[in-house]
Amino acid sequence: MAASTHRFPGESRAYRTARNKLLDAELKLRKQVEQVAALRRKLPPGGRVPQDYEFEEGAGKIRLSQLFERGKPTLILYSYMYGPKMEKPCPMCTSFLDGLDGVAPHIMQRANLAVVAKSPIARIQELSHSRGWRNLRLLSSAGNTYNREYHGESPDGSQMPSLNVFVRRDRAIRHFFHTEVMFAKPEKGQNARHIDMAWPLWNILDFTPEGRGKDWCPKLEYSGR
Repeated sequence: MAASTHRFPGESRAYRTARNKLLDAELKLRKQVEQVAALRRKLPPGGRVPQDYEFEEGAGKIRLSQLFERGKPTLILYSYMYGPKMEKPCPMCTSFLDGLDGVAPHIMQRANLAVVAKSPIARIQELSHSRGWRNLRLLSSAGNTYNREYHGESPDGSQMPSLNVFVRRDRAIRHFFHTEVMFAKPEKGQNARHIDMAWPLWNILDFTPEGRGKDWCPKLEYSGR
């Protein structure tokens, strides 16, 4: 079993025994996270993108192929649950994007990153301004079938929080990865957790004795703020 040589004021022997047991589990988890990431990196080429989707952006129209900057063959594209028939955006997606906006400049040193929603671009930009987002590249898929074909939309038109990764090699754009844990058979107490690794909110709460809670979810607004 792993054992730490560090001690904290007033800790008991029972605390240290339990903490060392937890440390052992944390080290095993760290190794498993890397093993899963290695398996992901070894995925063979996915399917070729069926069309060069045209999105709306603030400056006009832009195609999927134009989202790839020179020297960056990878594109991360998150489907935001904010369709034209939705009065308000998904609070969970919005919480995730609040955090993603902060780390976007770092991510974009190594990969292309954009967020796509089904609403018209003006509506998406208005929401972005109200949230104070400064770094996210926002796109509208109102005029194409991207959401439907890459599981950002269910057959009945409901929006889905899909994260897709695409790779451009030898002038061909292929799908690389989707957060398919979202579609796995539900397990008690697990929820989907398909993007948890990229969502600081839950990871921070998991450090606390209260945890993330069974029923708590982030809101769009909080009183007193």
